[in-house]
Order: sequence, then C-alpha cells, then structure tokens
Amino acid sequence: METQSKKATSLKLTDIKSMPIRTFWITSIAFFICFFAWFGIVPFMPDVVKDLGLTPEQKWNSIILAVTGTVFARLLIGKLCDKYGPRLCYTYLLIIGAIPVILLGFVQTPTQFLICRLFIGFIGASFVITQFHTSIMFAPNIVGTANATSAGWGNLGGGANRLGMPLIAAAVVSFGVADEVAWRYSMMIAGAIAMLMGVVYYFFTQDTPEGNFTQLKKEGKMPTLKKDEESFASVLKDYRVWILFVVYAASFGMELTVYGTMDDYLQNTFGLTRTTAGNLVLSFALMNIFARTLGGFFGDKFGKLKGLRGRVLFLAVILAVEGCMLTVFSTTTSIGLGIFFLIAFSLSVQMAEGATFSVVPFINKKAIGSISGIVGAGGNVGAFLAAMFLKSQSALAETQAIAANTNLGEAAVKAAQSAAASTAVSGGYFLIGISVVVAAGLSLAIKFSTEDEKATALEMNKIKVPEYALGDK
Repeated sequence: METQSKKATSLKLTDIKSMPIRTFWITSIAFFICFFAWFGIVPFMPDVVKDLGLTPEQKWNSIILAVTGTVFARLLIGKLCDKYGPRLCYTYLLIIGAIPVILLGFVQTPTQFLICRLFIGFIGASFVITQFHTSIMFAPNIVGTANATSAGWGNLGGGANRLGMPLIAAAVVSFGVADEVAWRYSMMIAGAIAMLMGVVYYFFTQDTPEGNFTQLKKEGKMPTLKKDEESFASVLKDYRVWILFVVYAASFGMELTVYGTMDDYLQNTFGLTRTTAGNLVLSFALMNIFARTLGGFFGDKFGKLKGLRGRVLFLAVILAVEGCMLTVFSTTTSIGLGIFFLIAFSLSVQMAEGATFSVVPFINKKAIGSISGIVGAGGNVGAFLAAMFLKSQSALAETQAIAANTNLGEAAVKAAQSAAASTAVSGGYFLIGISVVVAAGLSLAIKFSTEDEKATALEMNKIKVPEYALGDK
C-alpha cells in the first residue's frame, strides 16, 4: 500500500474542487471564526467592567482563565483527532464551543463571566485541528507553507475582532439596542456564526484525501486502537515533542503575552494615547496574514536544501532573532526605534510559529494530531507563565509606587504608577527575550534518523514511499 498519493503538492488557492484546497479554505475560515469568538470580548472590556463591576484582579483573571482553558483542550483534542479524525472533532468543537460564547451574552455576575471565559478558551484548541487537517492534506514539499498559512490566516481572527466586533455592535445598536448592552448581542452573534460553521465543516470536508477515518478503518487502512495507544505512548516518550512544546511556548506564547500587555506598555513608556497604542498592536497582529506563512515557506525551502535538519536550523535561527528583537525592544526609550524593533519582533515571532509547524509533521507521521496538541498546548502554557510573571512584577512595582506617592496628589500617583509599570514590564520583556534565545539553542537538539531523512527525501522527489518504509518512531 502506498501513502500520500493524493496529497496536494502545491498550494493552488483557486482550485476549490480539490479536496485538500477546499479543506484548507474551510479549516482556515473555521480557525478565524474560533479566534474571533475567543478574543471577541476584548474590545468590549471597558463596557464589561462597567456593566458587571469587575475589579482589576478579576479582569486579569479573565485573561488568564481564557488561556488556561485552551491548554487542556489542546492536549485532549490532538489525541481525539488521531482517533476520530479532524472532521468530526472540528464539527463538535465549533458547535459545543459556541455555547459559552453565546452564554456570555447572558452573564449577570463576575463569577459567571469568569466561568464563561474559561470554557470559551476551549475553542482555542481549533488550532490543533487546523494544523492536523492541513498536515494530512499536503505533501512534504509544501506542508510547512500550508500549515503556516492556514494558522496565520486563522490567527487574524484574534486581531480582526478589534475591528469586527465594534462593527457588529454598531449594527446591533442600529436596530434599537442600547449601547451599554450591545456587547452581549455581539457575543451571541459570534457564537451563532461559530455554530453554523460547525455544520459547514461536517458537510463540506473529509478527514484525508483518501476519505474519512470511518471509511478507511472499514477498509483496513487505519491503525487499530492498540496501535493508536502504542503510538501515543511513543509520542509522550519522544524528547523532540517536548522541545517543540518549549519552542512554541517561546514563540506563540510570547506573542499572546506581549500583545496582551503591549497597549498599556506603549502608553506608559512612550506616552501614546490608548487609541494609537491599540491601532499599533492591531497592525502587528494583522501581520499574521503573511509573516507566519513566511516561516513555513522558509522552513520548506531549508527542508529542500538541507533535509529535515535544515528545517530545525531555520527554526533555531528565527527563534533566536525573535528573542534578540524583544530584548533590544525592552531597552529602547525612543518611539521610532521602539516601533522598528517591535515590527522586527512581530515578524520573527510569527515566522518562528510557522517554522515550528514545518517541523511538527515529520516527528511521527502516525501521531500528528497528538503531537500537534502537545506542541500547541505549549504555546498557551508559555502565555500563562509569562502573563503571571509580568502580572506579579507589575503589580508589586505599582503597589510600591502608589504607597510612596499617596501624599503627593492623584496626578503624582498616576505618573509614578505608570512609570513603575513601564519599568517592571520592560524588565520582564528583557528576561523573556533571553529565555527565548535559550529555547532557540535547545531546539538544535532536535535530531532525525537517517531513515527519516531518506524517506522524506524520496517523498520530496515525488516518489511514492511504501508505508512499511516509513517505519515506527
């Protein structure tokens, strides 16, 4: 039996009759909608704080809970993809995940809000299914680019909500809904769209180029449950998976954390207005439309030149660049230089994310879902740890600044608090940047066997490889 004979060898985006290309579009759109709903409440937080009476602590906790929920969902969904296929997993995730999004429009207390934020975070697991589905639809010569592009376009949802959700709210208000509750209706609409996308996913995609998992299992072309369990056990024992876990924590995790704190940092450090700072952060988030694709593209290019080792080398280099750019940015006091290095950080961190998932599909071809889930969870673990670190640093510095200036008037207290927050977060960014460089060095420990290199080289040359030649990890 031969494998990968029906996988797409190019990313012809207009060829929607092709199952891999159609799946690429549908999974990218589904991922976009999930991210849009996941972070949909962010533009409305001032309204939520006022409506529900959230304290600053509760506001921070809502952000952390949304990231925390995703960690567990990503770990689980990868194994489910390997067992049941991406089509059913995405369908159920979209439909069930839409429920807390809709319920957010009905919350009346801070506790209810926090619970909904926790469960809304589960739809962040959509990333794992997106990467899994794209990985098994595209051949090795293009899989890095396809993975990075689908993920990058999906990540746009996390930035597009800053524009899209206020537009939905404006449309709702035009129908006579009061401004102060428009956020509730907006979230319900976002949830309904996600639920509808679940139906689309079920009817217009299939698990693999050859067919759905249920069909392939009946034909004896899928591994048995025992082999599934053995494969998952081998994944947990593979050190390379855990290195990539750390690498993704150092890339996607840092992107989430830095962008989540950048609005306030730009205001406190460079004196920008909230609108200007918000627009800058939005523009960096929108770089996902091409930056992440570049990471996957160059990963594929280095793969053609230097084999699987070439993919790892590029990943290490771009990750090191990311860390250096964040470290230098943290020491910058000039707004011009600050924006320059922030752009460089945005470009390199998103390329590092794409490069990571140009390596993932080659670790263990029989457990791509499980590996994607573990590595994807690493991003959220990194975001959680970095957010907790910055929160503790900033909260302590601000508390001390307030205590030291209470007798000098409100203006003096605010100025001291702003300066303290800026200094604390700057120091935090510096240390985070150093940790990213360390992760880059760690990534070089990822090795591939000679057999893996040979099998991939044959596939890259479009020579069909017998399934037995791929071997087990």
